[in-house]
Amino acid sequence: MNALSRWNPFREMEELQGRLGSWMHLPTRATAGKEALAVADWTPLVDITEDDKEFLLKAELPGVKREDVKVSVTDGVLSLTGERRFEKEEKDRKYHRIERAYGSFVRSFTLPEETPADKVAAEFKDGVLLVHLPKTVTPKPSPMEVKVA
Repeated sequence: MNALSRWNPFREMEELQGRLGSWMHLPTRATAGKEALAVADWTPLVDITEDDKEFLLKAELPGVKREDVKVSVTDGVLSLTGERRFEKEEKDRKYHRIERAYGSFVRSFTLPEETPADKVAAEFKDGVLLVHLPKTVTPKPSPMEVKVA
């Protein structure tokens, strides 16, 4: 004999959300109240500004060494790659909470059309990566008088 059960469409949505959330490392209703001592994946935060001369990309990379960051331009795409390494675990020290994220990162951005790839420059100071994307100087068309015959 088959038992009848009441269909609840929201339960199926919650199960789907839980599966997607665990795949993307997002908290779900079941885990929202619990705290885990897991190391999270991370992506550095980026600000992009523009003035008359250039675009400026600022990436926050606290705790990352200059030699652990690579900036490259390939086929009109600017890529920032690197790694923030976990501090060596000490035998005498117990970790109670790890909230800072560690591991490899990759950020990619399409270069603006007016930025020549060979003119891109980067500098690293105080945990901030500054990538300068200069604009090409295009001469402004000067007004030209046309004689009417």
